Amino acid sequence: MFGYTKVKLETSMVDKIKRYAEIAGYSSPEEFITHALEKELAQLEDADSEEEIKKRLQGLGYMS
Repeated sequence: MFGYTKVKLETSMVDKIKRYAEIAGYSSPEEFITHALEKELAQLEDADSEEEIKKRLQGLGYMS
């Protein structure tokens, strides 16, 4: 069974998510968020090591 976790986001971020989800034709902001996260995580899933994951996260701008 799937579990759900609540995440707190700034109001301005939620407003953007709602707007872009509607423009892109998603059925809900949650669907948009899930798709965006799946897309980002897919870029990391085939990494062979933790070091490669770190390099990819740096390349994506998530780590400095």
